[in-house]
Amino acid sequence: MLDTCSTGAVTCSQTENMANIGRLSTKDAVLFLCDMQEKFRPNIFQFPNIVSNAARLLQASRLLGIPTILTEQYPRGLGPTVPELGAEDLKAHAKTAFTMMIDDVEMELQALGNPRQAIICGIEAHACIACTTFDMLERGMEVHIVADAVSSRSQTDRLFALSRLKQSGAYLTTTEAVLLQLVQDAKHPKFKEIQKLMAHPSPDTNLLAFASTL
Repeated sequence: MLDTCSTGAVTCSQTENMANIGRLSTKDAVLFLCDMQEKFRPNIFQFPNIVSNAARLLQASRLLGIPTILTEQYPRGLGPTVPELGAEDLKAHAKTAFTMMIDDVEMELQALGNPRQAIICGIEAHACIACTTFDMLERGMEVHIVADAVSSRSQTDRLFALSRLKQSGAYLTTTEAVLLQLVQDAKHPKFKEIQKLMAHPSPDTNLLAFASTL
């Protein structure tokens, strides 16, 4: 009996496998910037480098037309988003929940047509990043966690959170990998501008200890 989902030589199962390899698309992605606020500055491991990498991704999202969602955890007590992120033009969604998937964010995603890919940066890996990832995965979204743009107060919590989230089905990636995957080709009309964002290597955020566990 013929597979009714077959298209030429490609069956449904093959199509599903191709769809689940984690290839990023500018047409179906949203950048999530989680809680990079002033009061966290002194306590988060590698905070300046985390913000620097997230800022590159924000600049790229603007160049490529990728929508961005920004949250702040209890801003009245923890302060605003740090200026070096360059997100002053974005509306920050205030929250007290650890997840970014609050009602206001859900409504924004619906207005965007429910894109299926999330690129996540911010803090803390074992708290808000983890809770957000779990909610997104349960919602059926494909989650790409930018490991060198995510951190916690301790390196231990950060690395174990990344390992745990990988077990749950999130993709772990890096800033430069995301930039290159989004343009795909040196002939892309925005490639030269994206290339400028990679003029200097992304700052080292001490992930080599984690690499041995992958």
